[in-house]
Amino acid sequence: MLLSVKKMQNAGLQVSAGFIVGFDSDTKSTFQRQIDFIQQSGIVAAMVGLLNAPKNTVLYKRYESENRIISEASGNNTDLSLNYIPVMDAEKLVAGYLRILHDIYSPKPFYQRIRKLLREYNPHPNLPAEIGIVALVTFFKSLYALGVLDPGRWHYWALLIWTLFARPHRLADAVSFSLYGLHFRKLFGLR
Repeated sequence: MLLSVKKMQNAGLQVSAGFIVGFDSDTKSTFQRQIDFIQQSGIVAAMVGLLNAPKNTVLYKRYESENRIISEASGNNTDLSLNYIPVMDAEKLVAGYLRILHDIYSPKPFYQRIRKLLREYNPHPNLPAEIGIVALVTFFKSLYALGVLDPGRWHYWALLIWTLFARPHRLADAVSFSLYGLHFRKLFGLR
């Protein structure tokens, strides 16, 4: 699987992926395996959620027949709610889920993942690089939001400096991917 992600990145594709925890087959090692895969793959936009069983699905019907449905699904698999009784202890499941979020979106591992992606990422060379007023405003806003206000600012500056020397043509990507991290940390309440 890692090789497939690397090949897609080498071909110029940005890989985004969704991950779910809470399956009956999940064990306590599932959380670390997901963290390791996400880090090793360089998937910057990794969306992790808790399993829910939406009404009228096969999963819902199976859990209902097993008397494991406890409520209707909220429709938001990141709100820490479970609408079923998991095989794993629910508190351990939520704690493991939160650990994944912390471990992949904390500044150090997140910026390491961006570097990994930038080493592999090879977009088509004929794509025009347009730098307009919106891109410049976004860049300067990112310098302030990520380079001054954010607690992980040293990791941001280290990424920008590394990018300027190692992949200067990918600076716009480095800034964009960094903003993904800010978005995910806000989304998940990680500051």
